[in-house]
Amino acid sequence: MAIARHESGVSADIRALLSQIHPVFMLPPLAASWFGAAVAGAFTVTVGALHMSAMFFAVYTAHVKDGYVDFYQRGEDDDHPMSIRGCRFALVGAALGFAACTLSLGVVVGPRAALITLPTWFIGYLHAPQLDTNPVTTTLGYPAGIALAILGGFYVQTATLTPAAIGFALVFLVTLAGVKIIDDEQDYDYDRSIDKRTVSVLLGPWPARRVAAALMFLGLLGVLWGTIGGTFPPSSPLGALAFATIVLIAIRAEPTIATMLLVRGAYVFLALLFVAVWFRPLSGTALPDITVLGPYTYLTTEIFFGAIALGLLYYADAIRSAAYTIAVLYPIAYVWDWYTLEVGVFEITTRTGYDLFGIPIEEHLFMIVVPALVLGIHETIRTLSTDSVAPNGDPTTESPDAESTADNSPSRVDG
Repeated sequence: MAIARHESGVSADIRALLSQIHPVFMLPPLAASWFGAAVAGAFTVTVGALHMSAMFFAVYTAHVKDGYVDFYQRGEDDDHPMSIRGCRFALVGAALGFAACTLSLGVVVGPRAALITLPTWFIGYLHAPQLDTNPVTTTLGYPAGIALAILGGFYVQTATLTPAAIGFALVFLVTLAGVKIIDDEQDYDYDRSIDKRTVSVLLGPWPARRVAAALMFLGLLGVLWGTIGGTFPPSSPLGALAFATIVLIAIRAEPTIATMLLVRGAYVFLALLFVAVWFRPLSGTALPDITVLGPYTYLTTEIFFGAIALGLLYYADAIRSAAYTIAVLYPIAYVWDWYTLEVGVFEITTRTGYDLFGIPIEEHLFMIVVPALVLGIHETIRTLSTDSVAPNGDPTTESPDAESTADNSPSRVDG
């Protein structure tokens, strides 16, 4: 049987089979399997290797099927290293390998271990042409596979699921969904030409970018929620912070560069979370106690965040407009603050003790600093969005925040 399309011989067939192993997309599911095992704590290597092998065959199936569909059925690709028979041979071989690993997990761990592993093969096999034409399934296919790899890697070690395992799976499901939206944006023009309904085609590149950014930051916020709630290890937010920094840079780049940054950033994110769950570097470390500042604690925090707010407003050239808004808001905030303090809704302990017009002086600053910080963040985001590179270099996809001079120019009437 000729597996290779252009050459013959055993070496050519092996090269053709190996060509369908794409490390950029293959390594994360394998790493996610071991990450799930790390979340479990002590784990059995042989069981972990079985589950990792199942993930390999599931992703390999997706790569082979996707290449077969794109070249032989859709005509999207210019070339393909495998013959039709070679593709079918590889699909059967991968299916048998996945079945062997899954059945072994069912025997060694239990039937539920097989059941939690099984969906990953269906996601891989149905990726093309069934799942990659719908905006929901084309976006969530790969992230769902990663989430299932984490859950499966955990379950085969413990025969149960815990909030930590489920939480990390959800974090990656949501975060990688945002990455996938930007990844699909690389093929925006072609996908639009063949009516392939990705999120970018459905919404347009700029609205899709905003959805992607919202999903990624929601996933990273989930890390913070899980950590403060005691579900994730204390150092987990460091991974989220590292990835958030990369997101802030990538979200303004053109699709190819953005995807490259986000994919590599996701590797860093997973690696730092692995360190957090396996080594737990900050476990047992007490939180910094800023109350050592005594009565100046509240005032100091207001000065700190006020400086950040001022810097953001200066960057966005919005100090004057923010001042107008804060001035209008201040009387409402003042009355509400006085009332809540008067009826005992809350009490401020670490303050200077100086009052002005019936409320602590710190509360007057609070009513200026908080809206200033909100407005500073809002205006900075709008400024960055206006200055960003238009996705795909298409002038029709310019950021909606940018001013359009064409619509405001005076019309010219001939005659």
